[in-house]
Amino acid sequence: MAGDRGRETGARQPPLIAHVIHHLVIGGLENGLVNLINRIPPHRYRHAIVCMTDYSDFSLRIRREDVQIFSMNKKLGKDVAVYGRLYELFRRIRPDVVHSRNLTAMDSLLPAMLSGVPVRIHGEHGRDQFDTEGKNRKYRWLRRLHRPMVSHYVALSKDLEGYLRKAIGVPQRRITQIYNGVDIDLFHPSPDGREAMGPYSDPGHFVVGTVGRMQPVKDQVTLVRAMIELWRSDESLRKWLRLALVGDGPLRAEIEELLRRENATGLVWLAGARDDVAQLMRGLDLFVLPSLAEGVSNTLLEAMASGLPVVATRVGGNPELMEEGRSGMLVPPADPHAMAAAIREYCLNREMARRQGVLARKIAGRRFGLDVMVNNYLDLYDGLSRGHRQPRSSRAPGGVAGQGERPMFPLDGEGQGKGR
Repeated sequence: MAGDRGRETGARQPPLIAHVIHHLVIGGLENGLVNLINRIPPHRYRHAIVCMTDYSDFSLRIRREDVQIFSMNKKLGKDVAVYGRLYELFRRIRPDVVHSRNLTAMDSLLPAMLSGVPVRIHGEHGRDQFDTEGKNRKYRWLRRLHRPMVSHYVALSKDLEGYLRKAIGVPQRRITQIYNGVDIDLFHPSPDGREAMGPYSDPGHFVVGTVGRMQPVKDQVTLVRAMIELWRSDESLRKWLRLALVGDGPLRAEIEELLRRENATGLVWLAGARDDVAQLMRGLDLFVLPSLAEGVSNTLLEAMASGLPVVATRVGGNPELMEEGRSGMLVPPADPHAMAAAIREYCLNREMARRQGVLARKIAGRRFGLDVMVNNYLDLYDGLSRGHRQPRSSRAPGGVAGQGERPMFPLDGEGQGKGR
């Protein structure tokens, strides 16, 4: 096993970071974590991922084979026993850094502190779907309660940085603001014009699209209502204006019913959850982000890198990513009329759409490349680990699936620590 070989040779291994998240499934936070792990050089840091609930085959996107994933199998609501399981895990794998992300992962901070983890980082990646304005008193109280357990905070936007300072009382010196990064090599414009997008291969079509889980906070319903308003206002738009919705979730049934009532089913492609988002982006003419709340949207950055102009709601970190009026437009959330007006400007002025898409691509490359994000995190980890540079243990976080590594300990009496 990898850990045993390290002990036999006396090899000194890089420090271990245990990343704690709610679950490892398709999502912006999870995608950012996978990109970070894949890009950090193996000789700099080792990684383990601790899922408060569980994980899916999205974990296969991790290219490093030395990363082990643990499921805490946390029950819904308050699960006191999870503290013990986290404590046992941290005592066994002995991470040098625990990096929790968002409110649901904060339960890991007390076990990390009690087990002697020297560096405890907490990241705020976006608003909770039940607290889109950050005003929930219970959530503020929970964050303040955990504040003494956190060595340092990461805020993904200046909006979230301000929330930590003003609402939670975190001193500025304990906050680092780091934007998400986008793979500008993977996400790029089509060299030959818009590519075929599902059923929309006619170059005369103008295809508006969005990508995201169909959940209330993403509010794809407002986008659908905006498109319906456009089709109602000008019958000719029904001939060439189309909508593509990539993603799945509880809002899908409501959207399907709305389209049926408006006789617009044939004008919209419900693509479902996809793993070819980069290619699908190249099939759009305009990207729309209708969310009620955002931290720093990965899909917005991916659209910009794909050379698309963007219409986005003025929430969270969205205004920080765009140059309003030059690479896209901002509209109020939950306002289909304002969204329809913005979309109309682009579909009636394709040259403006093309010009703004070119600038959006330049902004993404200059400010939000993956290398920029990775270097910022490396600077943070290096700075906080200074004085704790000696790894706490030479043991690897776990073996690789297929090499005979046994589960490290039982979880919840039935689950097991799982390798990829």
